[in-house]
Amino acid sequence: MQHKSSECHSEHACHPPSGRPDFLLWGSLVVIIIGIFLAYFGYFARGFVLGSLTLPNQDPSPYFVGLVNFGRTITDLMIKMSWGLIFAIGFVGILDFVPRSKFHQVLGRSGGVSGVARATLAGVLLDLCSHGILLVGMKLYERGASLGQVVAFLVASPWNSFSMTLILWSLIGLPLTLIFILLSCVIAILSGFIFEVLEKKKVLPPNPNSENFKSGTNEPWFNFPQNKGFFELVGIALKSSLHESKMILRWIFFGVILTAAVKELISPESFQAYFGPDTVGVLLTLVSATILEVCSEGSAPLASELVVTAKAPGNAFTFLMAGVSTDYTEILALKETTKSWKIAFFLPLVTLPQIIVIGILMNKVGF
Repeated sequence: MQHKSSECHSEHACHPPSGRPDFLLWGSLVVIIIGIFLAYFGYFARGFVLGSLTLPNQDPSPYFVGLVNFGRTITDLMIKMSWGLIFAIGFVGILDFVPRSKFHQVLGRSGGVSGVARATLAGVLLDLCSHGILLVGMKLYERGASLGQVVAFLVASPWNSFSMTLILWSLIGLPLTLIFILLSCVIAILSGFIFEVLEKKKVLPPNPNSENFKSGTNEPWFNFPQNKGFFELVGIALKSSLHESKMILRWIFFGVILTAAVKELISPESFQAYFGPDTVGVLLTLVSATILEVCSEGSAPLASELVVTAKAPGNAFTFLMAGVSTDYTEILALKETTKSWKIAFFLPLVTLPQIIVIGILMNKVGF
């Protein structure tokens, strides 16, 4: 059985270096636990320390009030995401039984619209962090997938995994989540097709490995360990899901803390003024997504804040998508794999205009 974790390790992957404590995961978890404690028991703990019971209306320090509100935001986000996280963790364990070759089979051999559409579907189905997806995409290129298929796979993948879909659903609702997924697939297919055309017109160099791609496989869709009973398989899946989910949880926890800090430090009025549902808001969101090197799992809470507080669903979509198009890790990986700076820089050149236009239109329509 192939394990996804082996493909998500790199110098800049989402996992910590082997053998070292995951400071981001455990540090974020500690902050979240403290935040939840403050949300439920902060005023009473303060009163106990001061020697008298202090109630919320007894004018405590504004800094303390800010910490309590920070904790309440963390608590609210964790409650909203709880069911999505539970299902996501379970799905990660089940998907670990699916051989990676099956995604090659979904990808297919040919390029063109059909091949790009299949690559988009494979990207949506594959449940990995953004940097793990990047490594898989580069392997697909090395094994002969067309340039358009690789680009469609990368653009469709990062937050469109099944687990991230559940988490985003829990934060912003199913209708808007489905709209985000549909529009991201449109961008992925259109971008992949543009790369196919550019490759055929020799504007971009073709994939020299194109004759080596093998799409056929006789492996079953689920590769379960032999001689294992049902409950043993459940135990294996649960153990695997908890191990693999560390990659997801570390960035989700960090994203929750970052979102709570933004909400506490920036007033709703200021947030709407800077990241409101207009062209300036979309462009500022684009700049923020470019600067913030947050893995895809950490972007969901921040995206939900853009929907709930800024009332700008187009900005949220831009934030989720632009992190892929402007990620310097992705650009450098494309360059190293294809040996072409031109291909690497065409990724943002092709995708960003589509993201900006769709983000502005989404705000205008008011989903």
